[in-house]
Amino acid sequence: MAETVWNTDSGEAVYRSRDPVRNLRLRVHLQRITSGNFLHYQPAAQHGKDLIDLATFSPHPAASGHRPDEDEEEEVLIGWQEKLFSQFEVDLYQNEAACQSPLDHQYRQEILKLEDSGGRKNRRIFTYTDSDRYTNLEEHCQRMTTATREVPSFLVERMANVRRRRQDRRGMEGGILKSRIVTWEPSEEFVKNNHVINTPLQTMHIMADLGPYGKLGYKKYEHVLCTLKVDSNGVITVKPDFTGLKGPYRIETEGEKQELWKYTIENVSSLAQPEEEEREQRVFKDLYGRHKEYLSSLVGTDFEMTAPGALRLFVNGEIVSAQGFEYDNLYVHFFVELPTTNWSSPAFQQLSGVTQTCATKSLGMDRVAYFSYPFTFEASFLHKDESTDALPEWPVLYCEVLSLDFWQRYRVEGYGAVVLPATPGSHTLTVSTWRPMELGTVAELRRFFIGGSLELEDLSYLWIPGTFKGLHGVKFSPEKDAECVGPSGRI
Repeated sequence: MAETVWNTDSGEAVYRSRDPVRNLRLRVHLQRITSGNFLHYQPAAQHGKDLIDLATFSPHPAASGHRPDEDEEEEVLIGWQEKLFSQFEVDLYQNEAACQSPLDHQYRQEILKLEDSGGRKNRRIFTYTDSDRYTNLEEHCQRMTTATREVPSFLVERMANVRRRRQDRRGMEGGILKSRIVTWEPSEEFVKNNHVINTPLQTMHIMADLGPYGKLGYKKYEHVLCTLKVDSNGVITVKPDFTGLKGPYRIETEGEKQELWKYTIENVSSLAQPEEEEREQRVFKDLYGRHKEYLSSLVGTDFEMTAPGALRLFVNGEIVSAQGFEYDNLYVHFFVELPTTNWSSPAFQQLSGVTQTCATKSLGMDRVAYFSYPFTFEASFLHKDESTDALPEWPVLYCEVLSLDFWQRYRVEGYGAVVLPATPGSHTLTVSTWRPMELGTVAELRRFFIGGSLELEDLSYLWIPGTFKGLHGVKFSPEKDAECVGPSGRI
């Protein structure tokens, strides 16, 4: 007799399918291969010799009508979430007092119909569907001791079931959050438990009752042959994998009489006919075409062209952070000034904005306020005088940094301005700021307690204003300028 090549790879395999999972069909073949089985299948003695036929030692047929051959070998076809009852469930649900839930009563009616129609077709192989109260303890139970053959207690079984159902529970959309959205200082355990996306699953277990002959229907003889899990994305997880050409799997029972079983799992789902595949491809092509037309209708067919001799400027910016300022609770008031010569913007365009108030966070020796405030605007430049080749004046971004105290009074923390980049692409700009200062202790006390401080009436004078015509007969002392302004932070 040839030696059996066993499949020892019991790990799970992952498949992806776009077809409905209800079309999944599996063939499971289970066979006992112990010495008793070998004796039973040995050929009988040749006639004419005074030898005892080995068939004499074979067991008698069971009272239930199942032949011993059916106890030794079984093969069934199983569909997705198809319920096959075990002997334990048949005995349990025939007692109406044991039925507590609507599912129990449904199973009772199905079992009674099976009994009226001649009994169930399966013998040892049965299934647990996603609706059943079953938990594979080998997957969900954590061992309480270091024993190799630990028997889980009643509490361990129930807690494992609770953990499983909480993991598979679907989240309600629009529900109130009961925890913080952002955890600034996550622990290692928090990261370990929250880095995996929890996708709802449907589970199905294919089981086998490997009890001795005449002792079917005991929980201790139940063994998991295969576990199937399917999520909403069409990912199918099979543990262990389909047998294929790798040989059968083996199960060795425990107890006084150890028995050896082998089983195979085959995917026998019906393949789509060429005509069906072609029709499906046409449906997908038509669907994608309609979706493309829908997107095109949203965008429009006409591309808005720029007028001849005009330049269009699109700016998508972000005020990322501010640091180096004296007080906390910062916010930024900003606006864009377009040069008066030949520049324009749409009437609906908003060229100014105010960020949210942000508390600072320590970063080394500095305290940084992270705004991450986006802004966008559009402007156009029309080159009317074609005789000149000079580059146009460029828009300027003005910023005013302010802080709020406990009484919601504001202080000016700094002013700054920067010319927007003239080249396309991504740019990172740093705006250094300054603020007017009054000399003396009284001014600093007033700024701290009252909040009042010097500020500019016109922020456009941070840069050369567009209406500036030059200085005529006005002189400023450099020493006076140095005493009245001072550096602050940067944006």
